[in-house]
Amino acid sequence: MMKSKKLKSLSEIVPLFREIFHVLDLMTMDMVNFTIQYIRPHVQQCSVDYERSKFQDFLNKQPNALDHTTQWLKESIAEVSALWPSEPSSSGTNGSSSLSLSPSSVLNNGYLKLLQWNYNSKPVPETLLTDQSRLQKLQQRLNEQRLVAYLMLIICNIGGATLSSLPDFCDKVKRVIMVLLEGMNDKNFNLEETLKTISVKVCSEISQALVERGYPELNNENQGNLTGQICNIKEEGNPVRTLINNRIELYMKNMLSVENQQKSIPVPGGLEPIQAELEEIGSQYVCIVKYNRQVYGPFYSGILRKLLFSNLTTTGTTSSDSP
Repeated sequence: MMKSKKLKSLSEIVPLFREIFHVLDLMTMDMVNFTIQYIRPHVQQCSVDYERSKFQDFLNKQPNALDHTTQWLKESIAEVSALWPSEPSSSGTNGSSSLSLSPSSVLNNGYLKLLQWNYNSKPVPETLLTDQSRLQKLQQRLNEQRLVAYLMLIICNIGGATLSSLPDFCDKVKRVIMVLLEGMNDKNFNLEETLKTISVKVCSEISQALVERGYPELNNENQGNLTGQICNIKEEGNPVRTLINNRIELYMKNMLSVENQQKSIPVPGGLEPIQAELEEIGSQYVCIVKYNRQVYGPFYSGILRKLLFSNLTTTGTTSSDSP
């Protein structure tokens, strides 16, 4: 409408033609975007059907081609079963909790395992081989953000409400940490030395920020406390690590559970410093999972049907591991 009014107001030939061609370019771009949006579901469905068909052909030639996938789902069932309270089955066949487990919860837990998978030593499920490189890169990015979240939580606790409430200070410290963590996925990266360097730099930044606002700088005791907490973050059992890891897992689990991906998922407390990065990683992760589920859903259904419900059959069929 605005462009139309502008065209009507022009009387000179050259500006008029220039504006007409500009409007035509915009209309062409709108038409291209509409066409892409319209055909995208059809193209994606063709891609899903093609990949599923090719995998089925491969499976026909290699009957044991789902061994690693089956093992992956067995491990997921065991993990979900350990968290799921056992309930007596209504049919009276044992006290198994397999009736309480849903295939969706088992599969989602399996996908979550991929974010902490040891890709260097553990076989990847056959149904995820084509996504392995992308999942591995996402895992590396997520591990970087985990470490940033660990450190930011410690720093904000030491700095107190005065500093943690200042966006400029938090952003500056986060940038410093990100620079020092560059290359953390390299084999020669020395995490212990890097954490020592970060602690020195952070102590300096906190003292400077406090002095600028009229407060005394960090004393030796607080500096030693901060340095100790930062350097201890490399320990697996560190409570800060456990807290942040649990909240990241909860966020990713919520991302997988929401059917409408347009809906915003709230970020758990303590993850605010990495919110933007976490949302981007989560979005890409969900896209990979969603497409993988579309392609290999029928294969997963067959495996889970045997693993979860084979104990319900009264025939002589041998039961696989039950959750």
